[in-house]
Amino acid sequence: MSPTRTLRVGLTQWHATTHVAANTATAVRCIEKSAADGATVVVLPENGLMLGTNTEMRAAATGVDGEPVRQLRLAARRTGVVVILGGMKNRTDDGVFNSALVIDASGEIAGRYDKLHLFDANLGGQSFEASSVEKAGSELVLVDVDGVRIGLTICYDVRFPEVARELATAGAEVLLVPAAFVRSTGEAHWHTLLRARAIENLAYVVAPATVHSPTPEYRDAFETYGHALVVGPWGDVRADLGECAEAVEVVELDLGEVAAARAKLPVLAGRRGADVYGSVPRVVTTKSAPERKDVDHDRALG
Repeated sequence: MSPTRTLRVGLTQWHATTHVAANTATAVRCIEKSAADGATVVVLPENGLMLGTNTEMRAAATGVDGEPVRQLRLAARRTGVVVILGGMKNRTDDGVFNSALVIDASGEIAGRYDKLHLFDANLGGQSFEASSVEKAGSELVLVDVDGVRIGLTICYDVRFPEVARELATAGAEVLLVPAAFVRSTGEAHWHTLLRARAIENLAYVVAPATVHSPTPEYRDAFETYGHALVVGPWGDVRADLGECAEAVEVVELDLGEVAAARAKLPVLAGRRGADVYGSVPRVVTTKSAPERKDVDHDRALG
């Protein structure tokens, strides 16, 4: 009998503001609390270090050598956990990207994923033009933590199911979806989208999140939904942090459940190739009602 494979994940959520130092301190507290509760990997939300208007976020963009990331690296080394920062405005020589950073237990940056799909949308009269702040990434990224493969995505990527499918096909047993999900669309779509990605790929989905202000004294540039989630490979919600302004929950992921689900429903093995999925769909044209003619239709059909 093979040994049980598990991964203890620290799921986090907080209300992010334009105050970078305060947000960073919150992130460090969440890392420390997760580590104290036995997490081996701690996942932080998109824009958790700074959430404001497009102009404010672009102005605040910093590189991976900036003070906020340094504090996270120190926290990872001090607590001995892997930290995945789910998305920061990362200023590089090639421009600003929305980057997820993987920080190993020694505090070193092990890798990065740049968000593929930028949130350019208009909701309720409010315009979200992420492409005015950041550039899109161009590659898929997997993280291997103690033999467990985690597929990295960020927020809006969840609406593009081909991303999760490619990651799962490449071996991901856990799909990470850190988010600063708009409250209005979150109320309508968040749970459904995350459960769908889990069910389609028979994988865990782990989604840390930012949440809207708990008081009217602070007005968000845009309200985010919260409800950081862990979803099991059969689509059941294992953890939901609701609308807590700061929360941590450590969830143990049993990777045997992924194997069992994929054995029952071998959808990944059943995928067809590019010769089918890459082909142009054939169009069959018909009409919803035949033209009326003075004929005996039963006789005409023989």
